[in-house]
Amino acid sequence: MILIRSCSGHDELEACVQLQIETWGYDETDVIPRKAFLVSQKIGGQVLGAFDTDLPGAGPNGTPESMVGFAISFPGMKTGLHSGNGKPQPYLHSHMLAVRERYRDRGVGAQLKLEQRREALSRGIRLMEWTFDPLEIKNAHLNIYKLGAVVRSYLVNFYGVSSSRLQGGLPTDRLVAEWYLDSERVEQALGGQSSAVQEIEERIQVPAAIYQWKASPQDRERALALQAENRHKFQDAFTHGLAVVAFTRDAEGNGVFELGRFTQPAIA
Repeated sequence: MILIRSCSGHDELEACVQLQIETWGYDETDVIPRKAFLVSQKIGGQVLGAFDTDLPGAGPNGTPESMVGFAISFPGMKTGLHSGNGKPQPYLHSHMLAVRERYRDRGVGAQLKLEQRREALSRGIRLMEWTFDPLEIKNAHLNIYKLGAVVRSYLVNFYGVSSSRLQGGLPTDRLVAEWYLDSERVEQALGGQSSAVQEIEERIQVPAAIYQWKASPQDRERALALQAENRHKFQDAFTHGLAVVAFTRDAEGNGVFELGRFTQPAIA
């Protein structure tokens, strides 16, 4: 039984910090400290935990020791959201989501995102954004295919040098996911339905072997070359008004970003 709820108290926030280190292998220069998690909660952000209540001693509400995942977001204001009144509109930037290794591929990350969505909509917040690595196939599948997010911007080496072992020493290029929480597109994705058929004008592929390339010093140049090639393709497509509107995986596990035209929903 996985329970998703807001984290409470310093011990649970510290458990988020430790799970962050366990997941990415960050050194002290990259770790988000407990105080930042606390501040997020105080200023209208979110710190959600996933707790395995079947673990010994966890109880019905979970404990810091039974935390198996977390998500943190920060509040922001954004203009240009077709609000009709020209005023900045609130949104949430989901900065980090982690799931303990043996709980991955069991839907825990999706549960955390869905609770983020529910809580945001309960406050009248209709947009969330977050960044993700264009070379991470599993993340793209969750963000675009399962959640219904779209992508229209590419950030080059956004975080600078990273101590994360998952980055493989590559520049921290990121795509920006836009999640219009109560849009028809998102409702369809969450219901397991494809969004309305639209013309796909371009496809950008990420081979399944990218994980081995990033992890191997001998193959890292191949990963770097792919990153540079795809960076150019994304930037060119976005410049010409395209957006990532779909994502597929083939039988070999290769990922394919599919790009077409996207009309941004109004945010009232």
